[in-house]
Amino acid sequence: MKRKMLFLLMLVLMIAAALPATAQDMAMPDFIQHTECEVDLTGQTIPIYHFGDLSGSYAFITQPLLAGLSDAIKYYNEHGGICGATLKSDVGTEYRDTGGNREETQAAYDYFSTLADKPDLVVLYASGDAELLRTQVEEDEIPALISAGSVAGLYGEDAQTPGWIYASNPLYADQIGSFCKFVSENPDRYPDPVIGYISWPGAFGEAAYTAETIAYCASLGVTITGTPEYFLPTATDISTNVQNLVDAGANILYTNSLASGPAIVAKTVVDLGLEDSVQIAGVNWVLDTSVGLLGRTTLGSDGLPAVNGLVGSMPFHWWTERQVPGIAFINEQAAANERQLSTQNIAYLLGFGIVDTYTELYIQTVNRVGSLEAVTGADLKQTIESVSYSPLGLYTFDYQGGEVRAVPDNRIAQMAFLNKTMNGPATSGEDALTVDLPDGTKAFIPLIIPLTEFAAAPDLRPGGADVPAS
Repeated sequence: MKRKMLFLLMLVLMIAAALPATAQDMAMPDFIQHTECEVDLTGQTIPIYHFGDLSGSYAFITQPLLAGLSDAIKYYNEHGGICGATLKSDVGTEYRDTGGNREETQAAYDYFSTLADKPDLVVLYASGDAELLRTQVEEDEIPALISAGSVAGLYGEDAQTPGWIYASNPLYADQIGSFCKFVSENPDRYPDPVIGYISWPGAFGEAAYTAETIAYCASLGVTITGTPEYFLPTATDISTNVQNLVDAGANILYTNSLASGPAIVAKTVVDLGLEDSVQIAGVNWVLDTSVGLLGRTTLGSDGLPAVNGLVGSMPFHWWTERQVPGIAFINEQAAANERQLSTQNIAYLLGFGIVDTYTELYIQTVNRVGSLEAVTGADLKQTIESVSYSPLGLYTFDYQGGEVRAVPDNRIAQMAFLNKTMNGPATSGEDALTVDLPDGTKAFIPLIIPLTEFAAAPDLRPGGADVPAS
């Protein structure tokens, strides 16, 4: 491990409920540096429109997104909003739950896109939603922000046509490339690497298993088995799927799933007695707090949750990196709003990132066009493609003049659990700090340990710069 955590999430959790909300100064913290407002928008409203799965298999991720958006909007409005304008995002009027249903997603988009004052910008949740709406948002000239990355959703079926949807994390195909690069650079840890791809079906789950990723990994000496295994988010037994991949030679299982997905893969590996011979890895969502909590009911031989040691992408700063001012600030806001461990995840961070990004995008756009009423989706698209900005220092929002639709920066990290002395990762169940839960189980406190520094992920779109020649 190249880096140790400097601050620990548990310190926030232990005191969160006891902290009262304190009066805030009107000035933003010094580290938040927005472009200076040239137009006073006092008395006006800027809505944040978004819709997606809030009650289905993505709920473990998206419910905290609502919390992050709510807390961020409250804070920013208390500190002047956007040049005096008030941010707003209320259920029904600015956002809707689609339950992960394609028809409901289309209905939500139809509603918002046909409002008398249609959105200038929307937030989407999932790769499938991006693929469904890709041509529609372009026709309606409504740019969209998303934290998902299928090639088809961002670049079209031909993988060569950048659209109106912009992702805040690397393409999922590029993320598995980052992982293969990490594996190839650590032969002592992975002496004869063979990856078995196991995931959910659909746009998100299948996004990292492509001819290009297989070829790239092979060029680094990392084999990806020829047949992937897919299971439904509702599956309770995937032992056959796991065994098929192990029988094919896999000693690494890579999953492009989230929440219950990585948790059941880890459970199955332990149940089959494979924990000492199989590494579990995956997309950035495998390192989410939800995975650490859902993995608590199956313990490995060391007494820690089965997901202990899971490796994946971490393309933004995490809760424990409180040396980053934006992370320290978000920890303070989560405590002030009494947000519990299950809410303190990737999506809560992204909620703050979205609000801060909206602020900068609208300031620059209004400054350029002269008024809020004059702003169009095309104007915001122009700003998105020209700006280089780091929302709260969490990640870099930069689409290289419109050349790309997913930010490339990535790093590899590992999941661990807090020890009793709260000064590092636990080495066993006896060494781990746990919290009793109402259902009679114990929660282990997940930690994320960066293993590499930030670097551009390989470009593994069809025709991408890092795809090996045929």
